[in-house]
Amino acid sequence: MKLECNVEKIKSAIIQVEKITGKNLTLPILNSILLIASGKTLKLRSTNLSLGVEIEIPAKIEKEGVVAISGTILVGIFSNIFQNENIYLDGEDGNLLIKTKKNRIKLKGQMYDDFPTIPKVLGNTFEMESKKLIEGIKSVYYSSSVSDIKPEISSVYIYSNEDNLIFVSTDSFRLAEKKVKIKGIEEIGGILIPFKNIPEILRIFGEIQDVVKVCFNKNQISFSSDGVYLTSRVIDGIFPDYKQIIPKEFKTEAVVLKQDLLNALKISNIFSDKFNQINLKISPKEKVFELSSENNDVGENKTYLDAAIKGEEINLGFNYKYFLDCFQSMNSDSISIKLNQPSKPMVISGASDNSFTYLIMPMNR
Repeated sequence: MKLECNVEKIKSAIIQVEKITGKNLTLPILNSILLIASGKTLKLRSTNLSLGVEIEIPAKIEKEGVVAISGTILVGIFSNIFQNENIYLDGEDGNLLIKTKKNRIKLKGQMYDDFPTIPKVLGNTFEMESKKLIEGIKSVYYSSSVSDIKPEISSVYIYSNEDNLIFVSTDSFRLAEKKVKIKGIEEIGGILIPFKNIPEILRIFGEIQDVVKVCFNKNQISFSSDGVYLTSRVIDGIFPDYKQIIPKEFKTEAVVLKQDLLNALKISNIFSDKFNQINLKISPKEKVFELSSENNDVGENKTYLDAAIKGEEINLGFNYKYFLDCFQSMNSDSISIKLNQPSKPMVISGASDNSFTYLIMPMNR
């Protein structure tokens, strides 16, 4: 291997792929980044077996070749090379020589024969803007279960309905659903992406402004755009039939300003108990929207908000953290809160945006 490429481009690619290297004692090669020089590009590849990524950058290739180098060491080196110039890489006998105007670095390589291949996913495909993909995932992924006991809910579920790509997640205590408009999208029966792979998908494609091509089958899903190719395993399971728990009618509804509610929740949380419980009282007759909390060690608090209220009186408790999480998913200035009984889920959405729906199960402590 012998090549010349831009420092900033290889630095950015190394930092991206290193985060997907696997910390695996039985397969130490997974700690490495595989550098492949061929044609007119340098490919940087890493995998942890659940996720795999390959990033291509343009390079002037004098001699083709392959070398595997510790990802941690490469990040340590390139994070401290600041000159914006071209860099020279020379791979020989499995080792790598890095040359700049001010540096001469020789790194010991690793045997790369055991480096796993990153699958080229074949199956159903669709395309969408990267920002829409990221918006859909970001709007719901925090509601996924973090436990692997039920892998089907430790995931983000994606399916299509008419001209919407729908993203859903739940941990059985709350549920988030986001609809993203995509004209002409073909039918997608359902894809379950593991929750633990979601942060890396968000990180890598959150910086891309282009269209993303998505390809999937029953075992794998891939995302590709602008020289970046990422694969993830998918979960073989059935997502719960969540639509049956979303109420069709409501006995009580309140609309409040988003910022007012956010401020009130933060104050109430100071006085919440160890279960993060805050109580909500809505009384249409008295025109009262009240948040209250009590902590024996701190004190107690009641906050009243201006709200448009209709329906029946209701009083229930809920987890403060669950409510706070959904604010990032709503762009509307006002929030609609719909309820039935103290034992039924609270349904939250933007007052002027029906693309996002959020359910919170009440607390009965």
